[in-house]
Amino acid sequence: MSIEQRVQNWIRPEIRALSAYHVQDASGLIKLDAMENPYTWPEDMRQAWLERLRQTDVNRYPDPQAKALAKELRQAMEIPRDMGLLLGNGSDEIIQMLALAAGGEGRGILSVEPGFVMYRMIAVWCRMDYMGVSLRGDDFSLDMPALRRAIEKHRPALIFLACPNNPTGNLFDEKDIREILEIAPGLVVVDEAYVPFADASFISWLGQYENLLVMRTLSKLGLAGLRLGLLAGPQAWLEEIDKVRMPYNINVLTQESARFALEHHQVLDEQTAAIRRDRAAMFDALRSMNGITPYPSQANFILVRTAAGRAQALFDALLKNGVLVKKLHGSHPLLEDCLRFTVGKTAENRRLLQLVEDFIHG
Repeated sequence: MSIEQRVQNWIRPEIRALSAYHVQDASGLIKLDAMENPYTWPEDMRQAWLERLRQTDVNRYPDPQAKALAKELRQAMEIPRDMGLLLGNGSDEIIQMLALAAGGEGRGILSVEPGFVMYRMIAVWCRMDYMGVSLRGDDFSLDMPALRRAIEKHRPALIFLACPNNPTGNLFDEKDIREILEIAPGLVVVDEAYVPFADASFISWLGQYENLLVMRTLSKLGLAGLRLGLLAGPQAWLEEIDKVRMPYNINVLTQESARFALEHHQVLDEQTAAIRRDRAAMFDALRSMNGITPYPSQANFILVRTAAGRAQALFDALLKNGVLVKKLHGSHPLLEDCLRFTVGKTAENRRLLQLVEDFIHG
């Protein structure tokens, strides 16, 4: 039997049908494709961090519950005292834990589209059905009649709603979120990955609805390399989800580095404020360009629609000149002719905007 035949025999068909999560090489480029915080730490803060790590031993397993870090995260994110807290190796692991805990024959995940691709991918990995409900085409708001029908028909075990949404950048109407919580038969997970750049959060809703969980990540705050996410909600849910968590999933260096960063939160706050200011400036500049339609964003990126048939050409022109953005054209019908620009440092944003301007007039 050939290796190809063995692979076909032993690897599940639905896995073979997937494409691996693709990350484009950004070596030597201005990297504006992955919604990262573009800022590093000041040198004095970096030296203090290295001194902390110098005193951190790695010969023992880490605290499996990361209790010291969890306590600081609870305070920093104002998680209600009576709510549980679970940490993950990034939000991706938390989504996977939720799917493993709630999955089973006939169980499904529902989310909106365009949205975060990992909801669909993890559903496939965990043998769960996936239902994607399209957003409204004019403003990417929730299509409530379609959602009501899908929830009633499929009775999903898990509903994921990213708010602000990726890749559209908009918040969903609170009234609509409340209705979904009231009619959902299972858990509703509000993914607040981009909440540092937004003017709303659902953390304070925890406890009002027994089926609400809130998920966050520290990646967008500037700690993407640490891979740290969290899930907050009623303890009864989290105790069960914790049973499928891999032991020692938050390593020693991540625990200490994240605690250190939270102790210096004012630096992260200043960086976030700078990104929000530059987002506003980028949006205004893009809005003034012919053939470019930027969509209002509450995240650290801006979704842009080009003139018909021009997204690929603009993407190629930016890449040729050393700027990498995210091409969304072709990924979903509502994203035709769309690119996504991460907000970078001020000089990087100026370079991007100049290249877009040159392309329009070129």
